[in-house]
Amino acid sequence: MNNEKGFTLIEMLIVLLIISVLLIITIPNLSENNEMVNEKGCEALVKLAEAQVQAYKLDNGSLPASIEELVTAGYLEQQNCPSGGVLGYDDATGKVTEPPATP
Repeated sequence: MNNEKGFTLIEMLIVLLIISVLLIITIPNLSENNEMVNEKGCEALVKLAEAQVQAYKLDNGSLPASIEELVTAGYLEQQNCPSGGVLGYDDATGKVTEPPATP
């Protein structure tokens, strides 16, 4: 009695076909949304930087002179948006702005 268990070639081909179809559907959607993800990431970094400016002010009694000072003091890990631009900062008001859009 020969009782070998396993998948047949047809079953394996059907599984590979299903996986291929799923990949063909999802990969274009991911690449189309990449720009939106970078934009939302930059907005989130601006909000985080504004919160860290206020935390710096509470700890030190004054606004930081620049975004670089926040990074040096350990309040921020980075000053670059995912899209590549550097955050803007007004040291008089403590307002953090997104970098200008690149064409």
